[in-house]
Amino acid sequence: MAEKFVSRGFVGKRQPADKAGRIPPGQYIREDFPVLSAGPTPRVQLDHWTFSIEGLVQEKVDWNWTEFLKLPAQSFIVDISCVTKWTKLDMNWEGVSLDTLLDYVKLDPKAQFVTAYSYEGYTTNLSIADIVNGQAFIAYKYAGKPLAPEHGGPARLVVPHLYFWKSAKWVAGLRFTEKDEAGFWESAGYHNRGDPWKEERYSNTF
Repeated sequence: MAEKFVSRGFVGKRQPADKAGRIPPGQYIREDFPVLSAGPTPRVQLDHWTFSIEGLVQEKVDWNWTEFLKLPAQSFIVDISCVTKWTKLDMNWEGVSLDTLLDYVKLDPKAQFVTAYSYEGYTTNLSIADIVNGQAFIAYKYAGKPLAPEHGGPARLVVPHLYFWKSAKWVAGLRFTEKDEAGFWESAGYHNRGDPWKEERYSNTF
């Protein structure tokens, strides 16, 4: 059976009172980890995997899989909210902070934005202000196990404070730019930033 272009959404539930303060407006808690993707799931072979930082940097930097695993890693326990209205609490990831990765490059002073791009062609745009100071990371493990392809493995971007479409699956690199460039869902009418607490879902206002 052919894979659907976009997975279906889900039905909401009542929130536990002790967790309500952690749930953004219009969201409900999921205990499982739904799979939603734009397009089929790529199977990226580790011996062909690379991650790059390019664009408005003094010099492009690349890591292969072995090199990436040698970078300083951290555990991240974060809450994730999807634009389809589910929220999952206390998700346990392991990976490399973008702060650590950016230590390896010198950004051009004109750089203000970044496009995360993926192996299957997906892109999403972010401001630099939304990816630094411990706000984002590249994850390669979830719940103590290698990240499954259906959830973006071998590695995905995770930006917990924004809707989950900003956390690009199968991430291949970051491209720094002077001007904001709308990504896949942003070009289709999703909000340019995607703050769950402000319910920035489907407006495409820059």
